[in-house]
This record gives sequence, structure tokens and C-alpha cells, in this order.
Amino acid sequence: MESRYARQIALPEIGEEGQRLLEEARILIVGVGGLGSPVALYLAGAGVGTIGLVDDDTVNISNLQRQVLYEEQQTGLPKVQCARERLLSINSGITVTPYVEQLTVQNAERIISDYDIIIDGTDNFSARYLMSDVCHALGKPMIYGAICAFDGQVSVLCKGHATYRTLYPDEAGTLAMPHPGKEVVGVTPAVVGSVQANQALQLICGYGEPLIDRLWTIDLRTMQTFIVNI
Repeated sequence: MESRYARQIALPEIGEEGQRLLEEARILIVGVGGLGSPVALYLAGAGVGTIGLVDDDTVNISNLQRQVLYEEQQTGLPKVQCARERLLSINSGITVTPYVEQLTVQNAERIISDYDIIIDGTDNFSARYLMSDVCHALGKPMIYGAICAFDGQVSVLCKGHATYRTLYPDEAGTLAMPHPGKEVVGVTPAVVGSVQANQALQLICGYGEPLIDRLWTIDLRTMQTFIVNI
């Protein structure tokens, strides 16, 4: 039988050694919604050995337009438990650890310290400041992602010199801003989450040019993309 990972092992950028590194990797996804869904699915498919999922929310029917991890019959159930079942159904050879809780000042260091790479699947500024501060203190790379309507952006923070505070230095002013709104087309988090997942693979396997200290943006209405140094 053809190896599960044969198609990516055939890539010189990954190979047998890269696959071993993926199997040894420990990745934490904070927020298992629109962004976290594609991130989790593709990392599980790629064979990332340990995936942690942090989210205290339950599945809502309005999620299904973009949160492809979930099904109608799971409405009302904890997202991380449903996500764990789905990921293990895709790849039973990995470990998926659910945390049915929000990331807080009290638990952030305890949870984050157990992982190699932290992926931002949240939708609020305060969680990102907390995540970035803890990642910076612990020397962990944070793969930031954000979406709004048809727009998205991704960066690898806390790996070079840039943190979330580099993007948004005025914390009080940022937290005081009105919420940008929840309007979004379902493919926006699919595209942005897939880019976040690719950044994780690049960091683990050491290929290409990850978005360290750089911000990638896309407008799905025009398909214009930009990369700027931060």
C-alpha cells in the first residue's frame, strides 16, 4: 500500500527527514473556528504528531458556513471535542489534545509551554496580545492570522524581532476600537488558514521563506496580495 505521506515525502523540501520532524512536532491551535478548521485539517493530514486545540465555544449552526470541521448534528457540542474526533478520523496516528477553555492570563504559559509552534485562530485583539506576549517570553513562534469579509493577513511573529505589539503598538487604543464585524465569505478563512498551515510546515521542515517579520495580505475581491516587512 502506498504510504500515507508518499506525495509530500517525494518533495525534496520535505523528504523522509521532514516527515520525521512533522511527526515529532507539537502545534497548538488557539481558536478552532473559521481559521482553526483548515489549519487543523491540513496539519492532521500532513502528519503533525501532536496537535493541541484551545476553545471554550460550542458548535452553532451559523458556524457551518465556514467552519468545515463540524457537522449539523454536532450543534451545541464543544468544538474541541468534535474537532478531535474529526481529526482522528482523518489520521488515527496522531495525538490530539483538547482544552475546553479560553486562553487566559492564568493558563496561557502552562498550555503554550508544552508546544513548539502556536497558531492564532482567534478573532479578538486581547487574545492575540496575550498569546504574543507569552510566545515572546517563551521563545515560541506564533503564526498570526486575521480575516475580515474578503480580506486576510498572515505573519510569523515572535520568531524574529516582530511581535503582535509591533503590528499594534497601542494596546489600549486597539482594544478600544469597535469590532470590525463578523461578516465574512466562507472561503476567506479557508485561504488564510491554509497559508497559516503552510507556514507551520515551512518552520518545521525548514524550507522556503516563512513570513518571519513580514506581513502577507490578500484581498479576495481582486486577488491582490502584498508582503510588507514589519
